[in-house]
Amino acid sequence: MKAKEFNPLRLDVQVFAREGGALQGQWPLEELPRLASSQHEEAAPAGRQVAWSAEGERVERLGAEAQTWLHLKARATVALECQRCLQPVEEALEVERSFRFVHGEAEAEAQDSDSEEDVLALTRALDLRELVEDELILALPIVPRHDACPVPLPMAAEDDPEPEAPAESEARPEQPNPFAVLAQLKKGRSSS
Repeated sequence: MKAKEFNPLRLDVQVFAREGGALQGQWPLEELPRLASSQHEEAAPAGRQVAWSAEGERVERLGAEAQTWLHLKARATVALECQRCLQPVEEALEVERSFRFVHGEAEAEAQDSDSEEDVLALTRALDLRELVEDELILALPIVPRHDACPVPLPMAAEDDPEPEAPAESEARPEQPNPFAVLAQLKKGRSSS
């Protein structure tokens, strides 16, 4: 008997889990436009690949409905903008997540807030590529940066050497202390 073929772009998760299905493959990074747009402007997504695999699992439970699970792995390398030197920095992204599926959005939302695992609503046409893209976007570093930037960084104002004191002829006249008037008022009150 020939094994059922599954389409990762229109995946019936319940059937996939019941059959113990397994899929794997690669997508060009440009086919994940939201992830590709996070790349540095000088780094073209062409030639970059997103490797992924998915496995379905149905877990039987005594006295309760069986659970539908999807186990997902994905990895990709993207060139982000270093927040120190603004040059491209290569970041390796890797995710490994498991999702439990339930009937209906309301049930998924209610169980997701009370559960340690990720809970999603069952669908007959899950776009696995979108799910992989979502998970890789969530794996992006908040502040991408090199360990050691490849270009010299401009010195910050606090790193500047202390300015030399002006010569006597350039010295500014002494300014009166703006709080001196308050000090005088305070002295006047305490003496009365």
